[in-house]
Amino acid sequence: MTTAEQTGTVYLVGAGPGDPELLTLKAHRLLSQCDALVYDSLVPEEVLDLVPATCERRFVGKRRGHHSVPQPSTNAVLVEMAQKHSTVVRLKGGDPFLFGRGGEEAAYLAERNIPVQVVPGVTAGIAAPAYAGIPVTHRRAGSSVTFVTGHEEIDKRRPSVDWRALAAASDGLVIYMGLHNLPRIAEELMAGGLAATTPVAVIQQGTVAGQRCLKATLVDVANQCRAEAFKSPSIVVVGEVIDQQVEACRPTPAAVTMPIPF
Repeated sequence: MTTAEQTGTVYLVGAGPGDPELLTLKAHRLLSQCDALVYDSLVPEEVLDLVPATCERRFVGKRRGHHSVPQPSTNAVLVEMAQKHSTVVRLKGGDPFLFGRGGEEAAYLAERNIPVQVVPGVTAGIAAPAYAGIPVTHRRAGSSVTFVTGHEEIDKRRPSVDWRALAAASDGLVIYMGLHNLPRIAEELMAGGLAATTPVAVIQQGTVAGQRCLKATLVDVANQCRAEAFKSPSIVVVGEVIDQQVEACRPTPAAVTMPIPF
């Protein structure tokens, strides 16, 4: 078994939602000095350009409709890089521990005595609505918000989301990777008691050039997304909080280039 003395440290770094200026200072520092970079498909070239020219890079992205690197292969790459380099950055879109499999990778490395540290990042579930001027919480719109994945088929070992229970349990929902399953999600939420007129916002390509925001009611949102050809990556926000949108506070999305175009 590999020992800590024989390996470098792997940093599980959150790259944020896309706008390079949302990188944390710690993430920026590690990127500027790392020896190896293992990165995902939702990280723009402008962030990748921060790493030294001598850095060894390995792409392990996952995107619907494109070839995806299986998680066991990614785990093996991290071990390989740690055995060769002193500072390894595993760069993930958003936050590593929020639907990013960072916890799995941390456990895998720790079980093999490879030093590992997590560096939190700004998650798209907060940033994408913010770039549309939509707060995910507001005193006039309830006291709770739930972050949930809508892409359940990606891993059959994960328990199915009980959408009907969520409809009654939370004042607002922020759904990651939910666009593909949005028709069923909307039906289940209405079956759970949410009104057909409940506001919904869908933000495509949040924080980067090409960002779009669609607002609709729960009963109509899937059809409107289809009619307007919305695509992934998109964040879906459900709840009265959408009515608290302040368009005047919207930042300008960043002009970036993605390794896999949207």
